[in-house]
Amino acid sequence: MPRSTELLGGLLLGLAALVVSGGAAGQAAQQGQSAGSPAAPVRSMEDLAPPAQQGGIQGQNIFDVKPEVKPDASSDPDYMKQSNAERNKVQPGNSGPMWHAIARGVEGYSSLPKSQAPEAGILIQPPVQYPGSRMTTAGEAWRQVRNNWLIPYGGALVLIALGALAIFYFSRGPIGHHDAVGGGGRRIERFTPFERSAHWANAIAFSILAISGLVMAFGKFFLLPVLGGALYGWLTYALKNLHNFAGPVFAVSLVIVLITFVRDEFPQSGDLRWMLKLGGVFRKSGQELPAHRFNAGEKVVFWIGAFVLGLIAVASGLVMDHLIPNLVYDRGTMQIAHMVHAVATVLMMTLFALHIYLGTIGYRGAYTAMRHGYVDEAWAQEHHAYWHEDIKAGRIAAHRSQPPAAAGDVETARPA
Repeated sequence: MPRSTELLGGLLLGLAALVVSGGAAGQAAQQGQSAGSPAAPVRSMEDLAPPAQQGGIQGQNIFDVKPEVKPDASSDPDYMKQSNAERNKVQPGNSGPMWHAIARGVEGYSSLPKSQAPEAGILIQPPVQYPGSRMTTAGEAWRQVRNNWLIPYGGALVLIALGALAIFYFSRGPIGHHDAVGGGGRRIERFTPFERSAHWANAIAFSILAISGLVMAFGKFFLLPVLGGALYGWLTYALKNLHNFAGPVFAVSLVIVLITFVRDEFPQSGDLRWMLKLGGVFRKSGQELPAHRFNAGEKVVFWIGAFVLGLIAVASGLVMDHLIPNLVYDRGTMQIAHMVHAVATVLMMTLFALHIYLGTIGYRGAYTAMRHGYVDEAWAQEHHAYWHEDIKAGRIAAHRSQPPAAAGDVETARPA
């Protein structure tokens, strides 16, 4: 017990000494003890503040005091007026003035020399307003035209045309009463082998271009969810290359078709009446109005679909394929060519959809005539009465691809 009492007393005396020394140190700190004196212990956050803030301003917390701001480049009153070169002198890497200028519609340049490419030094195109877009940079304007007009309205037009043809077929059925063969009477050569080969070359090339173009433009809406990204990517890649190869074939065959058939495509007597009454296909009797070798509807398809829209589509497609010599292929040229190409091809596909329908399931005997080249007199009289009259009168030869001696051998022949 005596030993325990001594230990307890020593411990109490030690704690008392610590308390006394701590209080003395605190008083020395408050009285401005010199810097060489031992540091006072920190008992609160206020002890961290400088002496001037520990009692100089009563009731103010250290966290309410704003830190000192050192002057930098942004404190310059002309900071927002600096050019990009001036800004990089005081803040290297800060290209804010350039992007602010681009947002206001100023063309942006890069450090690449323009001599290397037509627009190697152009970073952002200058502002422009394409039809259907607002005034903005050319790339954004093209994107607005494509996404807001060409894709939705072009796709809707194609679907409306196909739906209208389907409704007409199921409500009206095929037009005509006679097939191209089997009606009896004399055989008449409607298309020569050269005319048929030119037509089929152009038709096959057009079909490849139309299918591949529709997939590339609209495929992500109806094929991508079904096929998945990997398979759809390979499909569009293959169709894009096929599109590029079929384009020149279509261009050459289109010129040949235009030259081959143009002499029979000019307006003639009776064409206006045929057009005003749509050939009489909506008559209850089903009797068609008389027409020449090509009726007025076929002539409209020829001049508007093949000649005007076809040549525009070919020209714009050759530009996008970089096949026009001595032309500057910059972004602006390609954007305009794409928009023109898209409009022309959508309108052409819509018009040619009617032509394909009438040339296959919509017109009895039309496909057989283009495949084999011959029709009989009953078919010619029903669908092209004026042309049949000219043949009977001898103004047009009944057989144009064979000499007269051999023509009689096919009078009663039937295609295989």
